[in-house]
Amino acid sequence: MIALIQTIVMALDIYWWIIIASAIFSWLYAFNVVNSRNQFVGTIGNTLYRLTEPALRPIRRFIPDLGGIDISPIILLLLIFFLRQFLLTTVLSLVV
Repeated sequence: MIALIQTIVMALDIYWWIIIASAIFSWLYAFNVVNSRNQFVGTIGNTLYRLTEPALRPIRRFIPDLGGIDISPIILLLLIFFLRQFLLTTVLSLVV
């Protein structure tokens, strides 16, 4: 059971970094720092979008529109942090 919890925590940690990479990429893309016509850049952007959008879309439905500011990645990171801490403190102490 401990191995399962550690695997879930590792997957959450990896997804944490994917969300951060997606947010940074969206800023770079919005400010034309990266070449949007480059196929490699487009592939990275599409991959990051497909990995993060299913988790961010439900959050975006509930938060109000703040203009050009998207706080849904921050909310998702907080949810992941809460779930990770819950697994490590509560669930793991019940198992051990």
